Amino acid sequence: MDQELHYTDPELDDLPDDEASGESNGELYEHFRFVADKGQQLLRVDKFLVSRLEKSSRNRVQQAADAGCVLVNGRPVKSNYRVKPLDVVSVVMDRPRYELEIIAEDIPLDIVYEDSDLLVVNKPPGLVVHPGHGNYSGTLVNALAWHFRDNPDYDVNDPRMGLVHRIDKDTSGLLVVAKTPDAKTHLGKQFFNKTTRREYIAVVWGVPNPQSGRIEGNIGRSLKDRLQMAVFTDGTQGKHAVTHYEVLESLGYASVVRCRLETGRTHQIRVHMKYIGHPLLNDSRYGGDEILRGERTAKYKQFIENCFKICPRQALHARTLGFVHPRTGKEMFFECEVPSDMTGMIEKWRSYIKKQ
Repeated sequence: MDQELHYTDPELDDLPDDEASGESNGELYEHFRFVADKGQQLLRVDKFLVSRLEKSSRNRVQQAADAGCVLVNGRPVKSNYRVKPLDVVSVVMDRPRYELEIIAEDIPLDIVYEDSDLLVVNKPPGLVVHPGHGNYSGTLVNALAWHFRDNPDYDVNDPRMGLVHRIDKDTSGLLVVAKTPDAKTHLGKQFFNKTTRREYIAVVWGVPNPQSGRIEGNIGRSLKDRLQMAVFTDGTQGKHAVTHYEVLESLGYASVVRCRLETGRTHQIRVHMKYIGHPLLNDSRYGGDEILRGERTAKYKQFIENCFKICPRQALHARTLGFVHPRTGKEMFFECEVPSDMTGMIEKWRSYIKKQ
């Protein structure tokens, strides 16, 4: 068999796009590539891959295909696709393959919950989740390597375990980490099937009207700026995305909003809130670092600058996370407080509107 195995990473679990990662920017990265020879007989792609991938079951390959991670000649296929002569079969994921071994680093972790199957951590703003794109140290994965340094059953370089979803570097909040391959498979399926509960707190420009609603619009890479994602209304581009929002508090020219993810796409909340005209405060990528509402006075401009100094990032926090425990079947629910930079900015807005 003439085959080209580009990588030896045994991972086939798709890491779902959550409220997006600046590390991946929504791209798909090839982890494996096989070229069928000229004499290849028709064979289901799941059987084709199982015979070529170490440490991967047929069920795992089928899950990867269901998640759109198995491509033939560059196009996603289902597990019953029959491989033909000279077909190029690839396995892709939404994070790059780790180029270097992960080094354990003593970085403090705010652990909300831990047992033998999983760990829930409250990520601070400013902490990159995955190594890559110039961030090969100082990441959450490096911190996990340190935390599990005395656990012989946890290999931070083994992608069959570890982070099940992601949030941006400058977004704070809850993430779940799988400590076993079975836990990651089970939890990953819940994210893929949209049965998890994920709620975020955001501070946005203006007050949405109506004050609660459903935002639906495909999200894909912007055609104008490759560093941004955008909403596509024609339905032919991007991935289906739904966000539910509710205004919790009006702050005059801004508001505190709760967002519940029905889907999880790259930059979903940030893109959807901009789409309805209410970008997140201090979100430089989506225009929220400009003064979009309010007065044109030097005093107001200084007030906004002071707000941005208090919260020098997009005002977004993953406050709530719920899922079914992968081993016990018990409903798990976690909530963490909004961090001090966001609460400090909210308090400053409250003081401002009281004086108006």
